Amino acid sequence: MPFAFLPNLGTTELVIVAFVSLLMFGNRLPSVMRSLGKSVTEFKKGVAGIEDELDEAVNADKKITPPAP
Repeated sequence: MPFAFLPNLGTTELVIVAFVSLLMFGNRLPSVMRSLGKSVTEFKKGVAGIEDELDEAVNADKKITPPAP
């Protein structure tokens, strides 16, 4: 089962959770999912930016060659 935090979750329980979430969020569910998607996208962009900076720093260190004796 892919839910590590809910190991004993069956089909019936998933249906109940989906129904309760529809009752709680109702008409706001599309906007909640849209904002969740945007936040995940921004997080991925931030992580990619950090990875790019680290790669540039590592490559810059490799380009510097020590002087010949």
